[in-house]
Amino acid sequence: MFSHGLLNRGPYQLKNTTMRRYLLLFLPLLFACNPQKESSDESILLDSVFTTPLGKTFEIPAPSEKLLTQYEEAKASFEANPEDVESWIWYGRRTAYLGQYRQAIDIYSKGLEKFPNDPRLYRHRGHRYISIREYNKAIADFEKAAELIQGTQDEIEPDGMPNALNIPVSSLHGNIYYHLGLAYYLTHQYEKAYQAYLKCRESGNHYDNIVSSTHWLYMIQQRLGNPAKADSLLAPIHADSTVIENQSYADLCQLYKGWMKVDSLFQEGPGSPSNDAVRYGVANWYLYHGDSAKAKQLMKELTDSKVFTSFGYLAAESDLIQIFGLK
Repeated sequence: MFSHGLLNRGPYQLKNTTMRRYLLLFLPLLFACNPQKESSDESILLDSVFTTPLGKTFEIPAPSEKLLTQYEEAKASFEANPEDVESWIWYGRRTAYLGQYRQAIDIYSKGLEKFPNDPRLYRHRGHRYISIREYNKAIADFEKAAELIQGTQDEIEPDGMPNALNIPVSSLHGNIYYHLGLAYYLTHQYEKAYQAYLKCRESGNHYDNIVSSTHWLYMIQQRLGNPAKADSLLAPIHADSTVIENQSYADLCQLYKGWMKVDSLFQEGPGSPSNDAVRYGVANWYLYHGDSAKAKQLMKELTDSKVFTSFGYLAAESDLIQIFGLK
């Protein structure tokens, strides 16, 4: 079997394009068991497929050369600086971007053995527990992260996949509360989700943060049967405000304000996190406006998307199981 050392930078760096492409095809067969060892005879298989709770099976695609190069660089940095918590964080993040969520969780878990009070490791591990549908573990991690940030100054969280303007739009505190709210929402704990998203919205004035948190706050109050309260939460939404990367949430907020028609938001074509967000928001809009048949149809169509870890996909999947009783 190939050694994980094939991915290392240094004298054995894969410079040959043909060899690199060959490795891309067979990457799902490779990965080290212990991220603290530079090389190891112990190895386990990477995840090559993922099966959702609805029984849908998706292949994890081979990563692009860019993602693989970024992963190699993060791994090399980690191996050179194992006492630096940042190297653990980025090694885990780059591993997750390859679709290897369980391996990323393992990296964060080992990092937490060395840095048990770093909220960032809990924040990122919690995100990947969401990806593999282990929501209670995600909630535990985000609650711990929220505890650890009490009394600390917020900080901008660098993007792993920067937007077109290369301007980060989220913060550590905001992301902890955003993902905690999501995990509560996916387990249908709406009151707790509402409180988490309030804290997320209060964490920063960037309009991207305002529209993303307001979208969830509005949906939650509609779910709880409080349409007047839901409408009151739309006060920070303005027609002339500019977003950098959360246009899908901005469009949904404009729908809630009555500035856009629901038919104008239907998304066609391949799934993506932003498209799935809109598709779920529209499906949910039909649900709390009394058309459960239309909502169910749209959610079922959404779960045919190959982007099986998008938040819209996860929410639709959870609703189909918990509300509509699909198995």
